[in-house]
Amino acid sequence: MTLRNALLALLSSGPMTGYDVAKRFASSVGFLWHASNSQIYPELRKLESEGLLDTQEIPWGTKGVTKTEYSITDLGMEEIRKWQQEPMGYTPDRDPARLKAAYMEMGNPQSAEANLRDHIAHFEDQRLRAEAEINRIDSGTSPNLTRRLEKVQDSDREATIAFKRFAYEGRVDQAEAEIRWAKRGLKLLEELYGEK
Repeated sequence: MTLRNALLALLSSGPMTGYDVAKRFASSVGFLWHASNSQIYPELRKLESEGLLDTQEIPWGTKGVTKTEYSITDLGMEEIRKWQQEPMGYTPDRDPARLKAAYMEMGNPQSAEANLRDHIAHFEDQRLRAEAEINRIDSGTSPNLTRRLEKVQDSDREATIAFKRFAYEGRVDQAEAEIRWAKRGLKLLEELYGEK
């Protein structure tokens, strides 16, 4: 998945301003693919220049100011369908937690423990965020899913909901695996160095 695919998928649910894209990206797709605003806005302009997005100026506020609203084109929808047909592309691993763990003997037990506890806290937060999105999906309060379902044929509603849930369940599973791994590391520290 690339940022362009994530943005096209997000905009397939309906037109949005750049601000709305960034906000909704952070609260949904951003759980699965991180991007900063400084990456999102240039990518939106690039997608427009490639004919994958249309833009229009819409009123904003009361002083005649406008904002750019983006909407996906037929060519953009075709790009999403094409992307879905491509094999999964994996990037070479860059795993700072495992790299650091491989050399923990070069530090001290206190810093190793602190790093492992930070890892646990990070993934507990990731798990909570993914579970919250699953709850929004289940309760029908996920803003992006709600918009998407307005455009989906009745025959595709169940699959649309199920695949969104499936993606976030994967994030929960991943977070739980990371937490288990770090807890095993804490146990290993205790075995090697004793209780502090």
